[in-house]
Formats: sequence, structure tokens, C-alpha cells
Amino acid sequence: MRMAREDSSTIANNWGVALAVLIAGGFMAILDTSIVNIAIPKLESVFSVNTAQVQWVVTIYMLTLGVVVPLAGYLGERFGYRRIYVLSLVVFTVGSALSGLSWSLSVLTMFRVLQALGGGLIMPITMAMVYRMVPRHRIGTAMGFWGLGIIVAPAIGPALGGWLVQYVDWRLIFYINVPIGIIGSVLALAYVPKFPKGVTGPFDFVGFALSAMGLFGLLLALSEGQTWGWGSEAIVMLFGVSILLLILFTLWELMVKHPLLNLRVFARGSFAMANLLVIVITVSMYSGVFYVPLFLQTVAGYGAMQTGFMMMPAALASAIMMPLSGRLYDRIGARWVVLTGLLILAYTTFLLHGLSTTTPVFQVVWWLTLRGLGMGMAMMPATTAGMSAIPTPLVGSGSAINNIMQRVAGSFGLAFMTAVLQSQSALHASTLASAYTPDSQPGMQFIHHLSVYLGHGVLPGQRILSINGLYHLIQQEAFVMGIDDIFVLGAAITLLGAVLSLFLRTYRQGAQG
Repeated sequence: MRMAREDSSTIANNWGVALAVLIAGGFMAILDTSIVNIAIPKLESVFSVNTAQVQWVVTIYMLTLGVVVPLAGYLGERFGYRRIYVLSLVVFTVGSALSGLSWSLSVLTMFRVLQALGGGLIMPITMAMVYRMVPRHRIGTAMGFWGLGIIVAPAIGPALGGWLVQYVDWRLIFYINVPIGIIGSVLALAYVPKFPKGVTGPFDFVGFALSAMGLFGLLLALSEGQTWGWGSEAIVMLFGVSILLLILFTLWELMVKHPLLNLRVFARGSFAMANLLVIVITVSMYSGVFYVPLFLQTVAGYGAMQTGFMMMPAALASAIMMPLSGRLYDRIGARWVVLTGLLILAYTTFLLHGLSTTTPVFQVVWWLTLRGLGMGMAMMPATTAGMSAIPTPLVGSGSAINNIMQRVAGSFGLAFMTAVLQSQSALHASTLASAYTPDSQPGMQFIHHLSVYLGHGVLPGQRILSINGLYHLIQQEAFVMGIDDIFVLGAAITLLGAVLSLFLRTYRQGAQG
């Protein structure tokens, strides 16, 4: 018993270097979820395939992550968190190296599955280790640093990936992980402490099967709904079956003696509320991370790499704010920090509804930077408050559940917002088309203003642009108006999260407030 206390004391006093090692591994795993997206056109050309085929390189990675994340708590408790972290890092690194060596799309897809088997465990395992080795009165600061990868990596990924694909070689988007993974594994063995194994009982095969099939089906439906059609038989069946399987999983986990995921953590303090806020923040984050680059590339005409660099100030703002918000959490708790962050996030998301074909780029970058500050202030204090409400033996289940919530929320938010965007764009296009015809005065003015901005140089009264050109301009303007509606919706959802944050409680060192 004395030895256990001494080990615990040593871990608590020497967690800084270990945290830095874990941050590097987590950052790499998150980075890989966004860096590959930018290479899709290149992969189409290299392997002579279409977009739908190459999209599976991205989709299969996400689906595999959803399947393996629930295993994190059991594996960490059964075999030791450090051992599973190093093993997952090695598997991810090997998968990355093999992906870079791929000679066909089918081979690349197979190696991406291997890569995701390791990558999916890294974030929940590192989160669980942070809560086991950092004193609770410093957990806010530690989680502020740990969470950098969640927000910063998706913003850096497109710029880094664009530069590698455009100026070097697409294979480097995979090879770049290899030296980092090797160094990270060695440093983990040297500096990350061992943690005592927990009591796990027999492996919950039924729970794993239900969660794996349920999450796989749900994530597949959310990712492919736009392509296959939301009302198609395949998507409706996927939603129905996956939701049924997840309901059965929930009932089974509440009955079995040794569950794969202990869902009773939702009954503890702020954990349920924190996860609800994480869903809100994730949906809001994706509305900016995905739709602003879409606007900059399809409307403003910027390349992928330029767009990536325009998004980086927001990532840097979040990177600066997250450790600061962590320190605030340690001092005053989560409620007011999260509330302030969500109010900033809601306001700046609403500002983005002013996007138009004539909005200066520096204005967009400024809005995004302010938005990054709000994101950095809200995300990790909410997560930390929820995780701090559960006892140490359950942090494995808690971290796995938190990661599952983020992945499902990201996929759902993207699918939901895209469906709204398409619906609103069609509505706006119909309205514009009824008012603007090539021969009408509003139509001539519409052609003039938009075409001058786009570089066509058309003067009022001229009929240089054809009816097809006018149709294209109307569709483009309707698309921008649809994106504006998305940000109004995102702001409303975030504002609802701000109200919910008033009920968030902070648990630390046995005290709550």
C-alpha cells in the first residue's frame, strides 16, 4: 500500500513531460482525420478513380475509429494504459507507413483501416491517462494543453496537406507520421508512467458487437446520406437498424455485471450536461471548419492551401486560449468560463451570416479568429468538468464515451447542416430566379454587380453573359445565402448551449461548486 502511495505521488509530481508526450501522439491522430481530405483530387488522378471511390479512404478511417473507441477503457484497465497507448501508436505508425507505400486504392483503403485501429484508441487512452496522473487541482490546465489537438489539428491539416500534395508528394501526408510515431513511442516508454491495472472481469463480447455494428451503421448513414439520398432505402434501413442496435447496447450495458462501457457515469454530476455541451460545441465548430473553407474555395476562388492558411489564425487563437481557459477552470470552475466562451462563439458565428460575394477576406479571417477564442474558452473546460465528476476507476469509460460523442456529433452536425444548406440554397435560388431575368432591370444590375466582383467586367445594359451565366450567378448567390442561414442556425444552437452551461457544475478534490 505504501508503494502504491509513493508511485501515485511520483506520478502527480512529474506529469508535465508525460503530458507533452501524450499531446504529441494525440495531435498526430487528430491531424490525420483532416490532412487526407485535401489529397482526394490527387488520389483520383494517381489511382484513376472517381470521387465516390476515393472518398472511402476518408470514410473507412472514420468508421473504424467509431468501432474501436469503445474498447479503450477495457483495454487500458485490462492490460495497462501505457502499454495500450504505445501499442496503438505503433499500429498507427505502421499503418501510416504502409498507406504511403500503397500501389492501389483498395490497398490504401485496407491500410487506412489498420491506421485507424491504432489512431482510434489514442485520444481516449491519453485522456484517461491525463486524469490518472494529474492532480485534480491542476486538471483544467492539463486538459487545456491536452485538448490543443482537437481544435488546432483540424485547422492545420488542410494547409499542411495542401502544401505537401502541391509541392512535394502526396505520400508524405502519411510518411510524416512515421518519425513522429517512432519518437513518440520511445518517449512514452521513457516518460509516461505505468498505471496499475484495474478490475475488468470478462470481455463484454455482446456489448462490443452491438456497439460496433450500431456505431458503424450510424456513422455510415451520416457520412453517405448526402450521396445515397436521405430518403433512400439503404439510408433509412441503416438509421433504423443502427439506432435499434444502440438501444439494445444501452439496455445490455445497464444489465451486465462487467459492461464494455459503464453507462452509469451519466448519472454522476455534470457528466451528462458536459457531454451535451460537447455536442453543441462540436456542431458549432464544424459549421465554421467546413463551411467557411467551402465558401472561400467555391465562391471566393481561393486554392486549398491558401484557404488552409486563412484558417490558421483561428487555430492559433484557440491554441492560446485553451491553456488560459484551463487555468481559469482551476481557479473559478467551469460554469462562467464555458458560458463566456459559448457567448463569444454564438456571437461570432452569427457574424458569419453576413458572408457575401463582396465580403473582404480579412474580415472573414478576423471573425474566425474571434470565434477561435470562444472555441478555445468553451471546449475543454466543459469536457474537464464532466470528466472530473466521475471517479478515477471509471475514467476509461468516461473518456471513451466522450470521444464517441464527439465523433457522432461531428458527423451528425455536418450531415444536418449540409441538408439544411441544400434546402435553403434551393429555396433562395427559386426566389432569386423569379425576380431576376436577363431582360429585367434588377437582373441587369444583379449581373453587373456579381460579374464585376468575379472579374467578368460586364457593364449595365450589355448582354455578354448568357442565360446560363445568369443561372450560374443566381445559384452562386443562393449558395452563399444558404451558408448564411447555416451560421444563423449554428449561432442559435450555440446560444442554447450557453443557457445549458448555467447548470454545469465543477467537481474537484471532493468539493463541488
